[in-house]
Amino acid sequence: MSEAFIPLHAIKGRGTATRLAHRFTKDVRDAWDDGWGTLEDAALDERPPETEVTFEDARSAIARNDSPDIYFDYSVNPYRGCEHGCVYCYARPTHSYLNLSPGLDFETRLIAKRNIVEALRTDLARRSYVPKMINIGSATDCYQPIERELRLTRGVIELMRDVRHPMALVTKSSGVERDLDLLAPMAADKLAAVYVTITTLDGAVARMLEPRAAAPHRRLRTIRTLAEAGVPVGVSLAPHIPFVTDDMEQVLEAAWEAGARSAFYHVIRLPWEVAPLFKQWLELHYPQRASRIMARIHEMRGGKDYDADFATRMKGSGLWSDLVRQRFEKASKRLGFNRERIELDISRFRPPSAPGQGSLF
Repeated sequence: MSEAFIPLHAIKGRGTATRLAHRFTKDVRDAWDDGWGTLEDAALDERPPETEVTFEDARSAIARNDSPDIYFDYSVNPYRGCEHGCVYCYARPTHSYLNLSPGLDFETRLIAKRNIVEALRTDLARRSYVPKMINIGSATDCYQPIERELRLTRGVIELMRDVRHPMALVTKSSGVERDLDLLAPMAADKLAAVYVTITTLDGAVARMLEPRAAAPHRRLRTIRTLAEAGVPVGVSLAPHIPFVTDDMEQVLEAAWEAGARSAFYHVIRLPWEVAPLFKQWLELHYPQRASRIMARIHEMRGGKDYDADFATRMKGSGLWSDLVRQRFEKASKRLGFNRERIELDISRFRPPSAPGQGSLF
């Protein structure tokens, strides 16, 4: 990937300022510095892009997972792309299948599945459907800013409540508090759990890593609000980035104090186009330690940017990975995390009527 001048104002509120060509692109064009400051002048004149939302009709709502290192079998994602703009997001390469850039397009050109509730109802009504816990927002955040207006996630949760289907969700947004009127009664029936991601307590670092997500202190308040409402709440420390998000113990302590009682972590994953985007981000924000950070990542990935092996992709391998694991386990044990597993009740599920199917009574 060629170097390009990127002024800091161009990425204010965004994780990246480049429309990196995706892996299926046949023709790649890149700007060229002619020595007269052309690139610099053009970048200074360019306005930060606004968020665009388009709609699609999903053929099915439930995505099935057969990866042995993921704790859920079913997931539902109301949105493609994510306005939070987390530079490390492993879902960025999925925009390549839409002929869009995993870079700036991923966080500015969003796709909303407007029929997600109807599609989910159809899936749940199938005779062949075997109920298992459903994770909402496993790829992109189900409470990203456009949810305030579109309310697709709320519609999904309302359906899950009506059919008494167990669900969990992971978010970086305080927007989940809006739906406490649904989540709290479901939690009382062992049908709902929430995990809040906090990568670091350092607000300045979080603004660079996750520019449009809630601030760390706000996420802690969300954990407290959920816990006080009786919702089982956990904290996700994913991803751990060496020498960037190195306050693991402090995050766990703050989350425990706020009311979280379960915790997990992953180390940073750099599949496909995420690797060059992250390296560019490092050169912009951490130029003096970029090579050191990548060296530690390579140490956890067998000398590569990323290794997709199921046995190691979440936690990595090698000495550095083992040290991170020991830190997490010792801090979690000291505080009391994960002593009791969050158990949701699948026996309460009652299949809905298929769309268009009337009742005989």
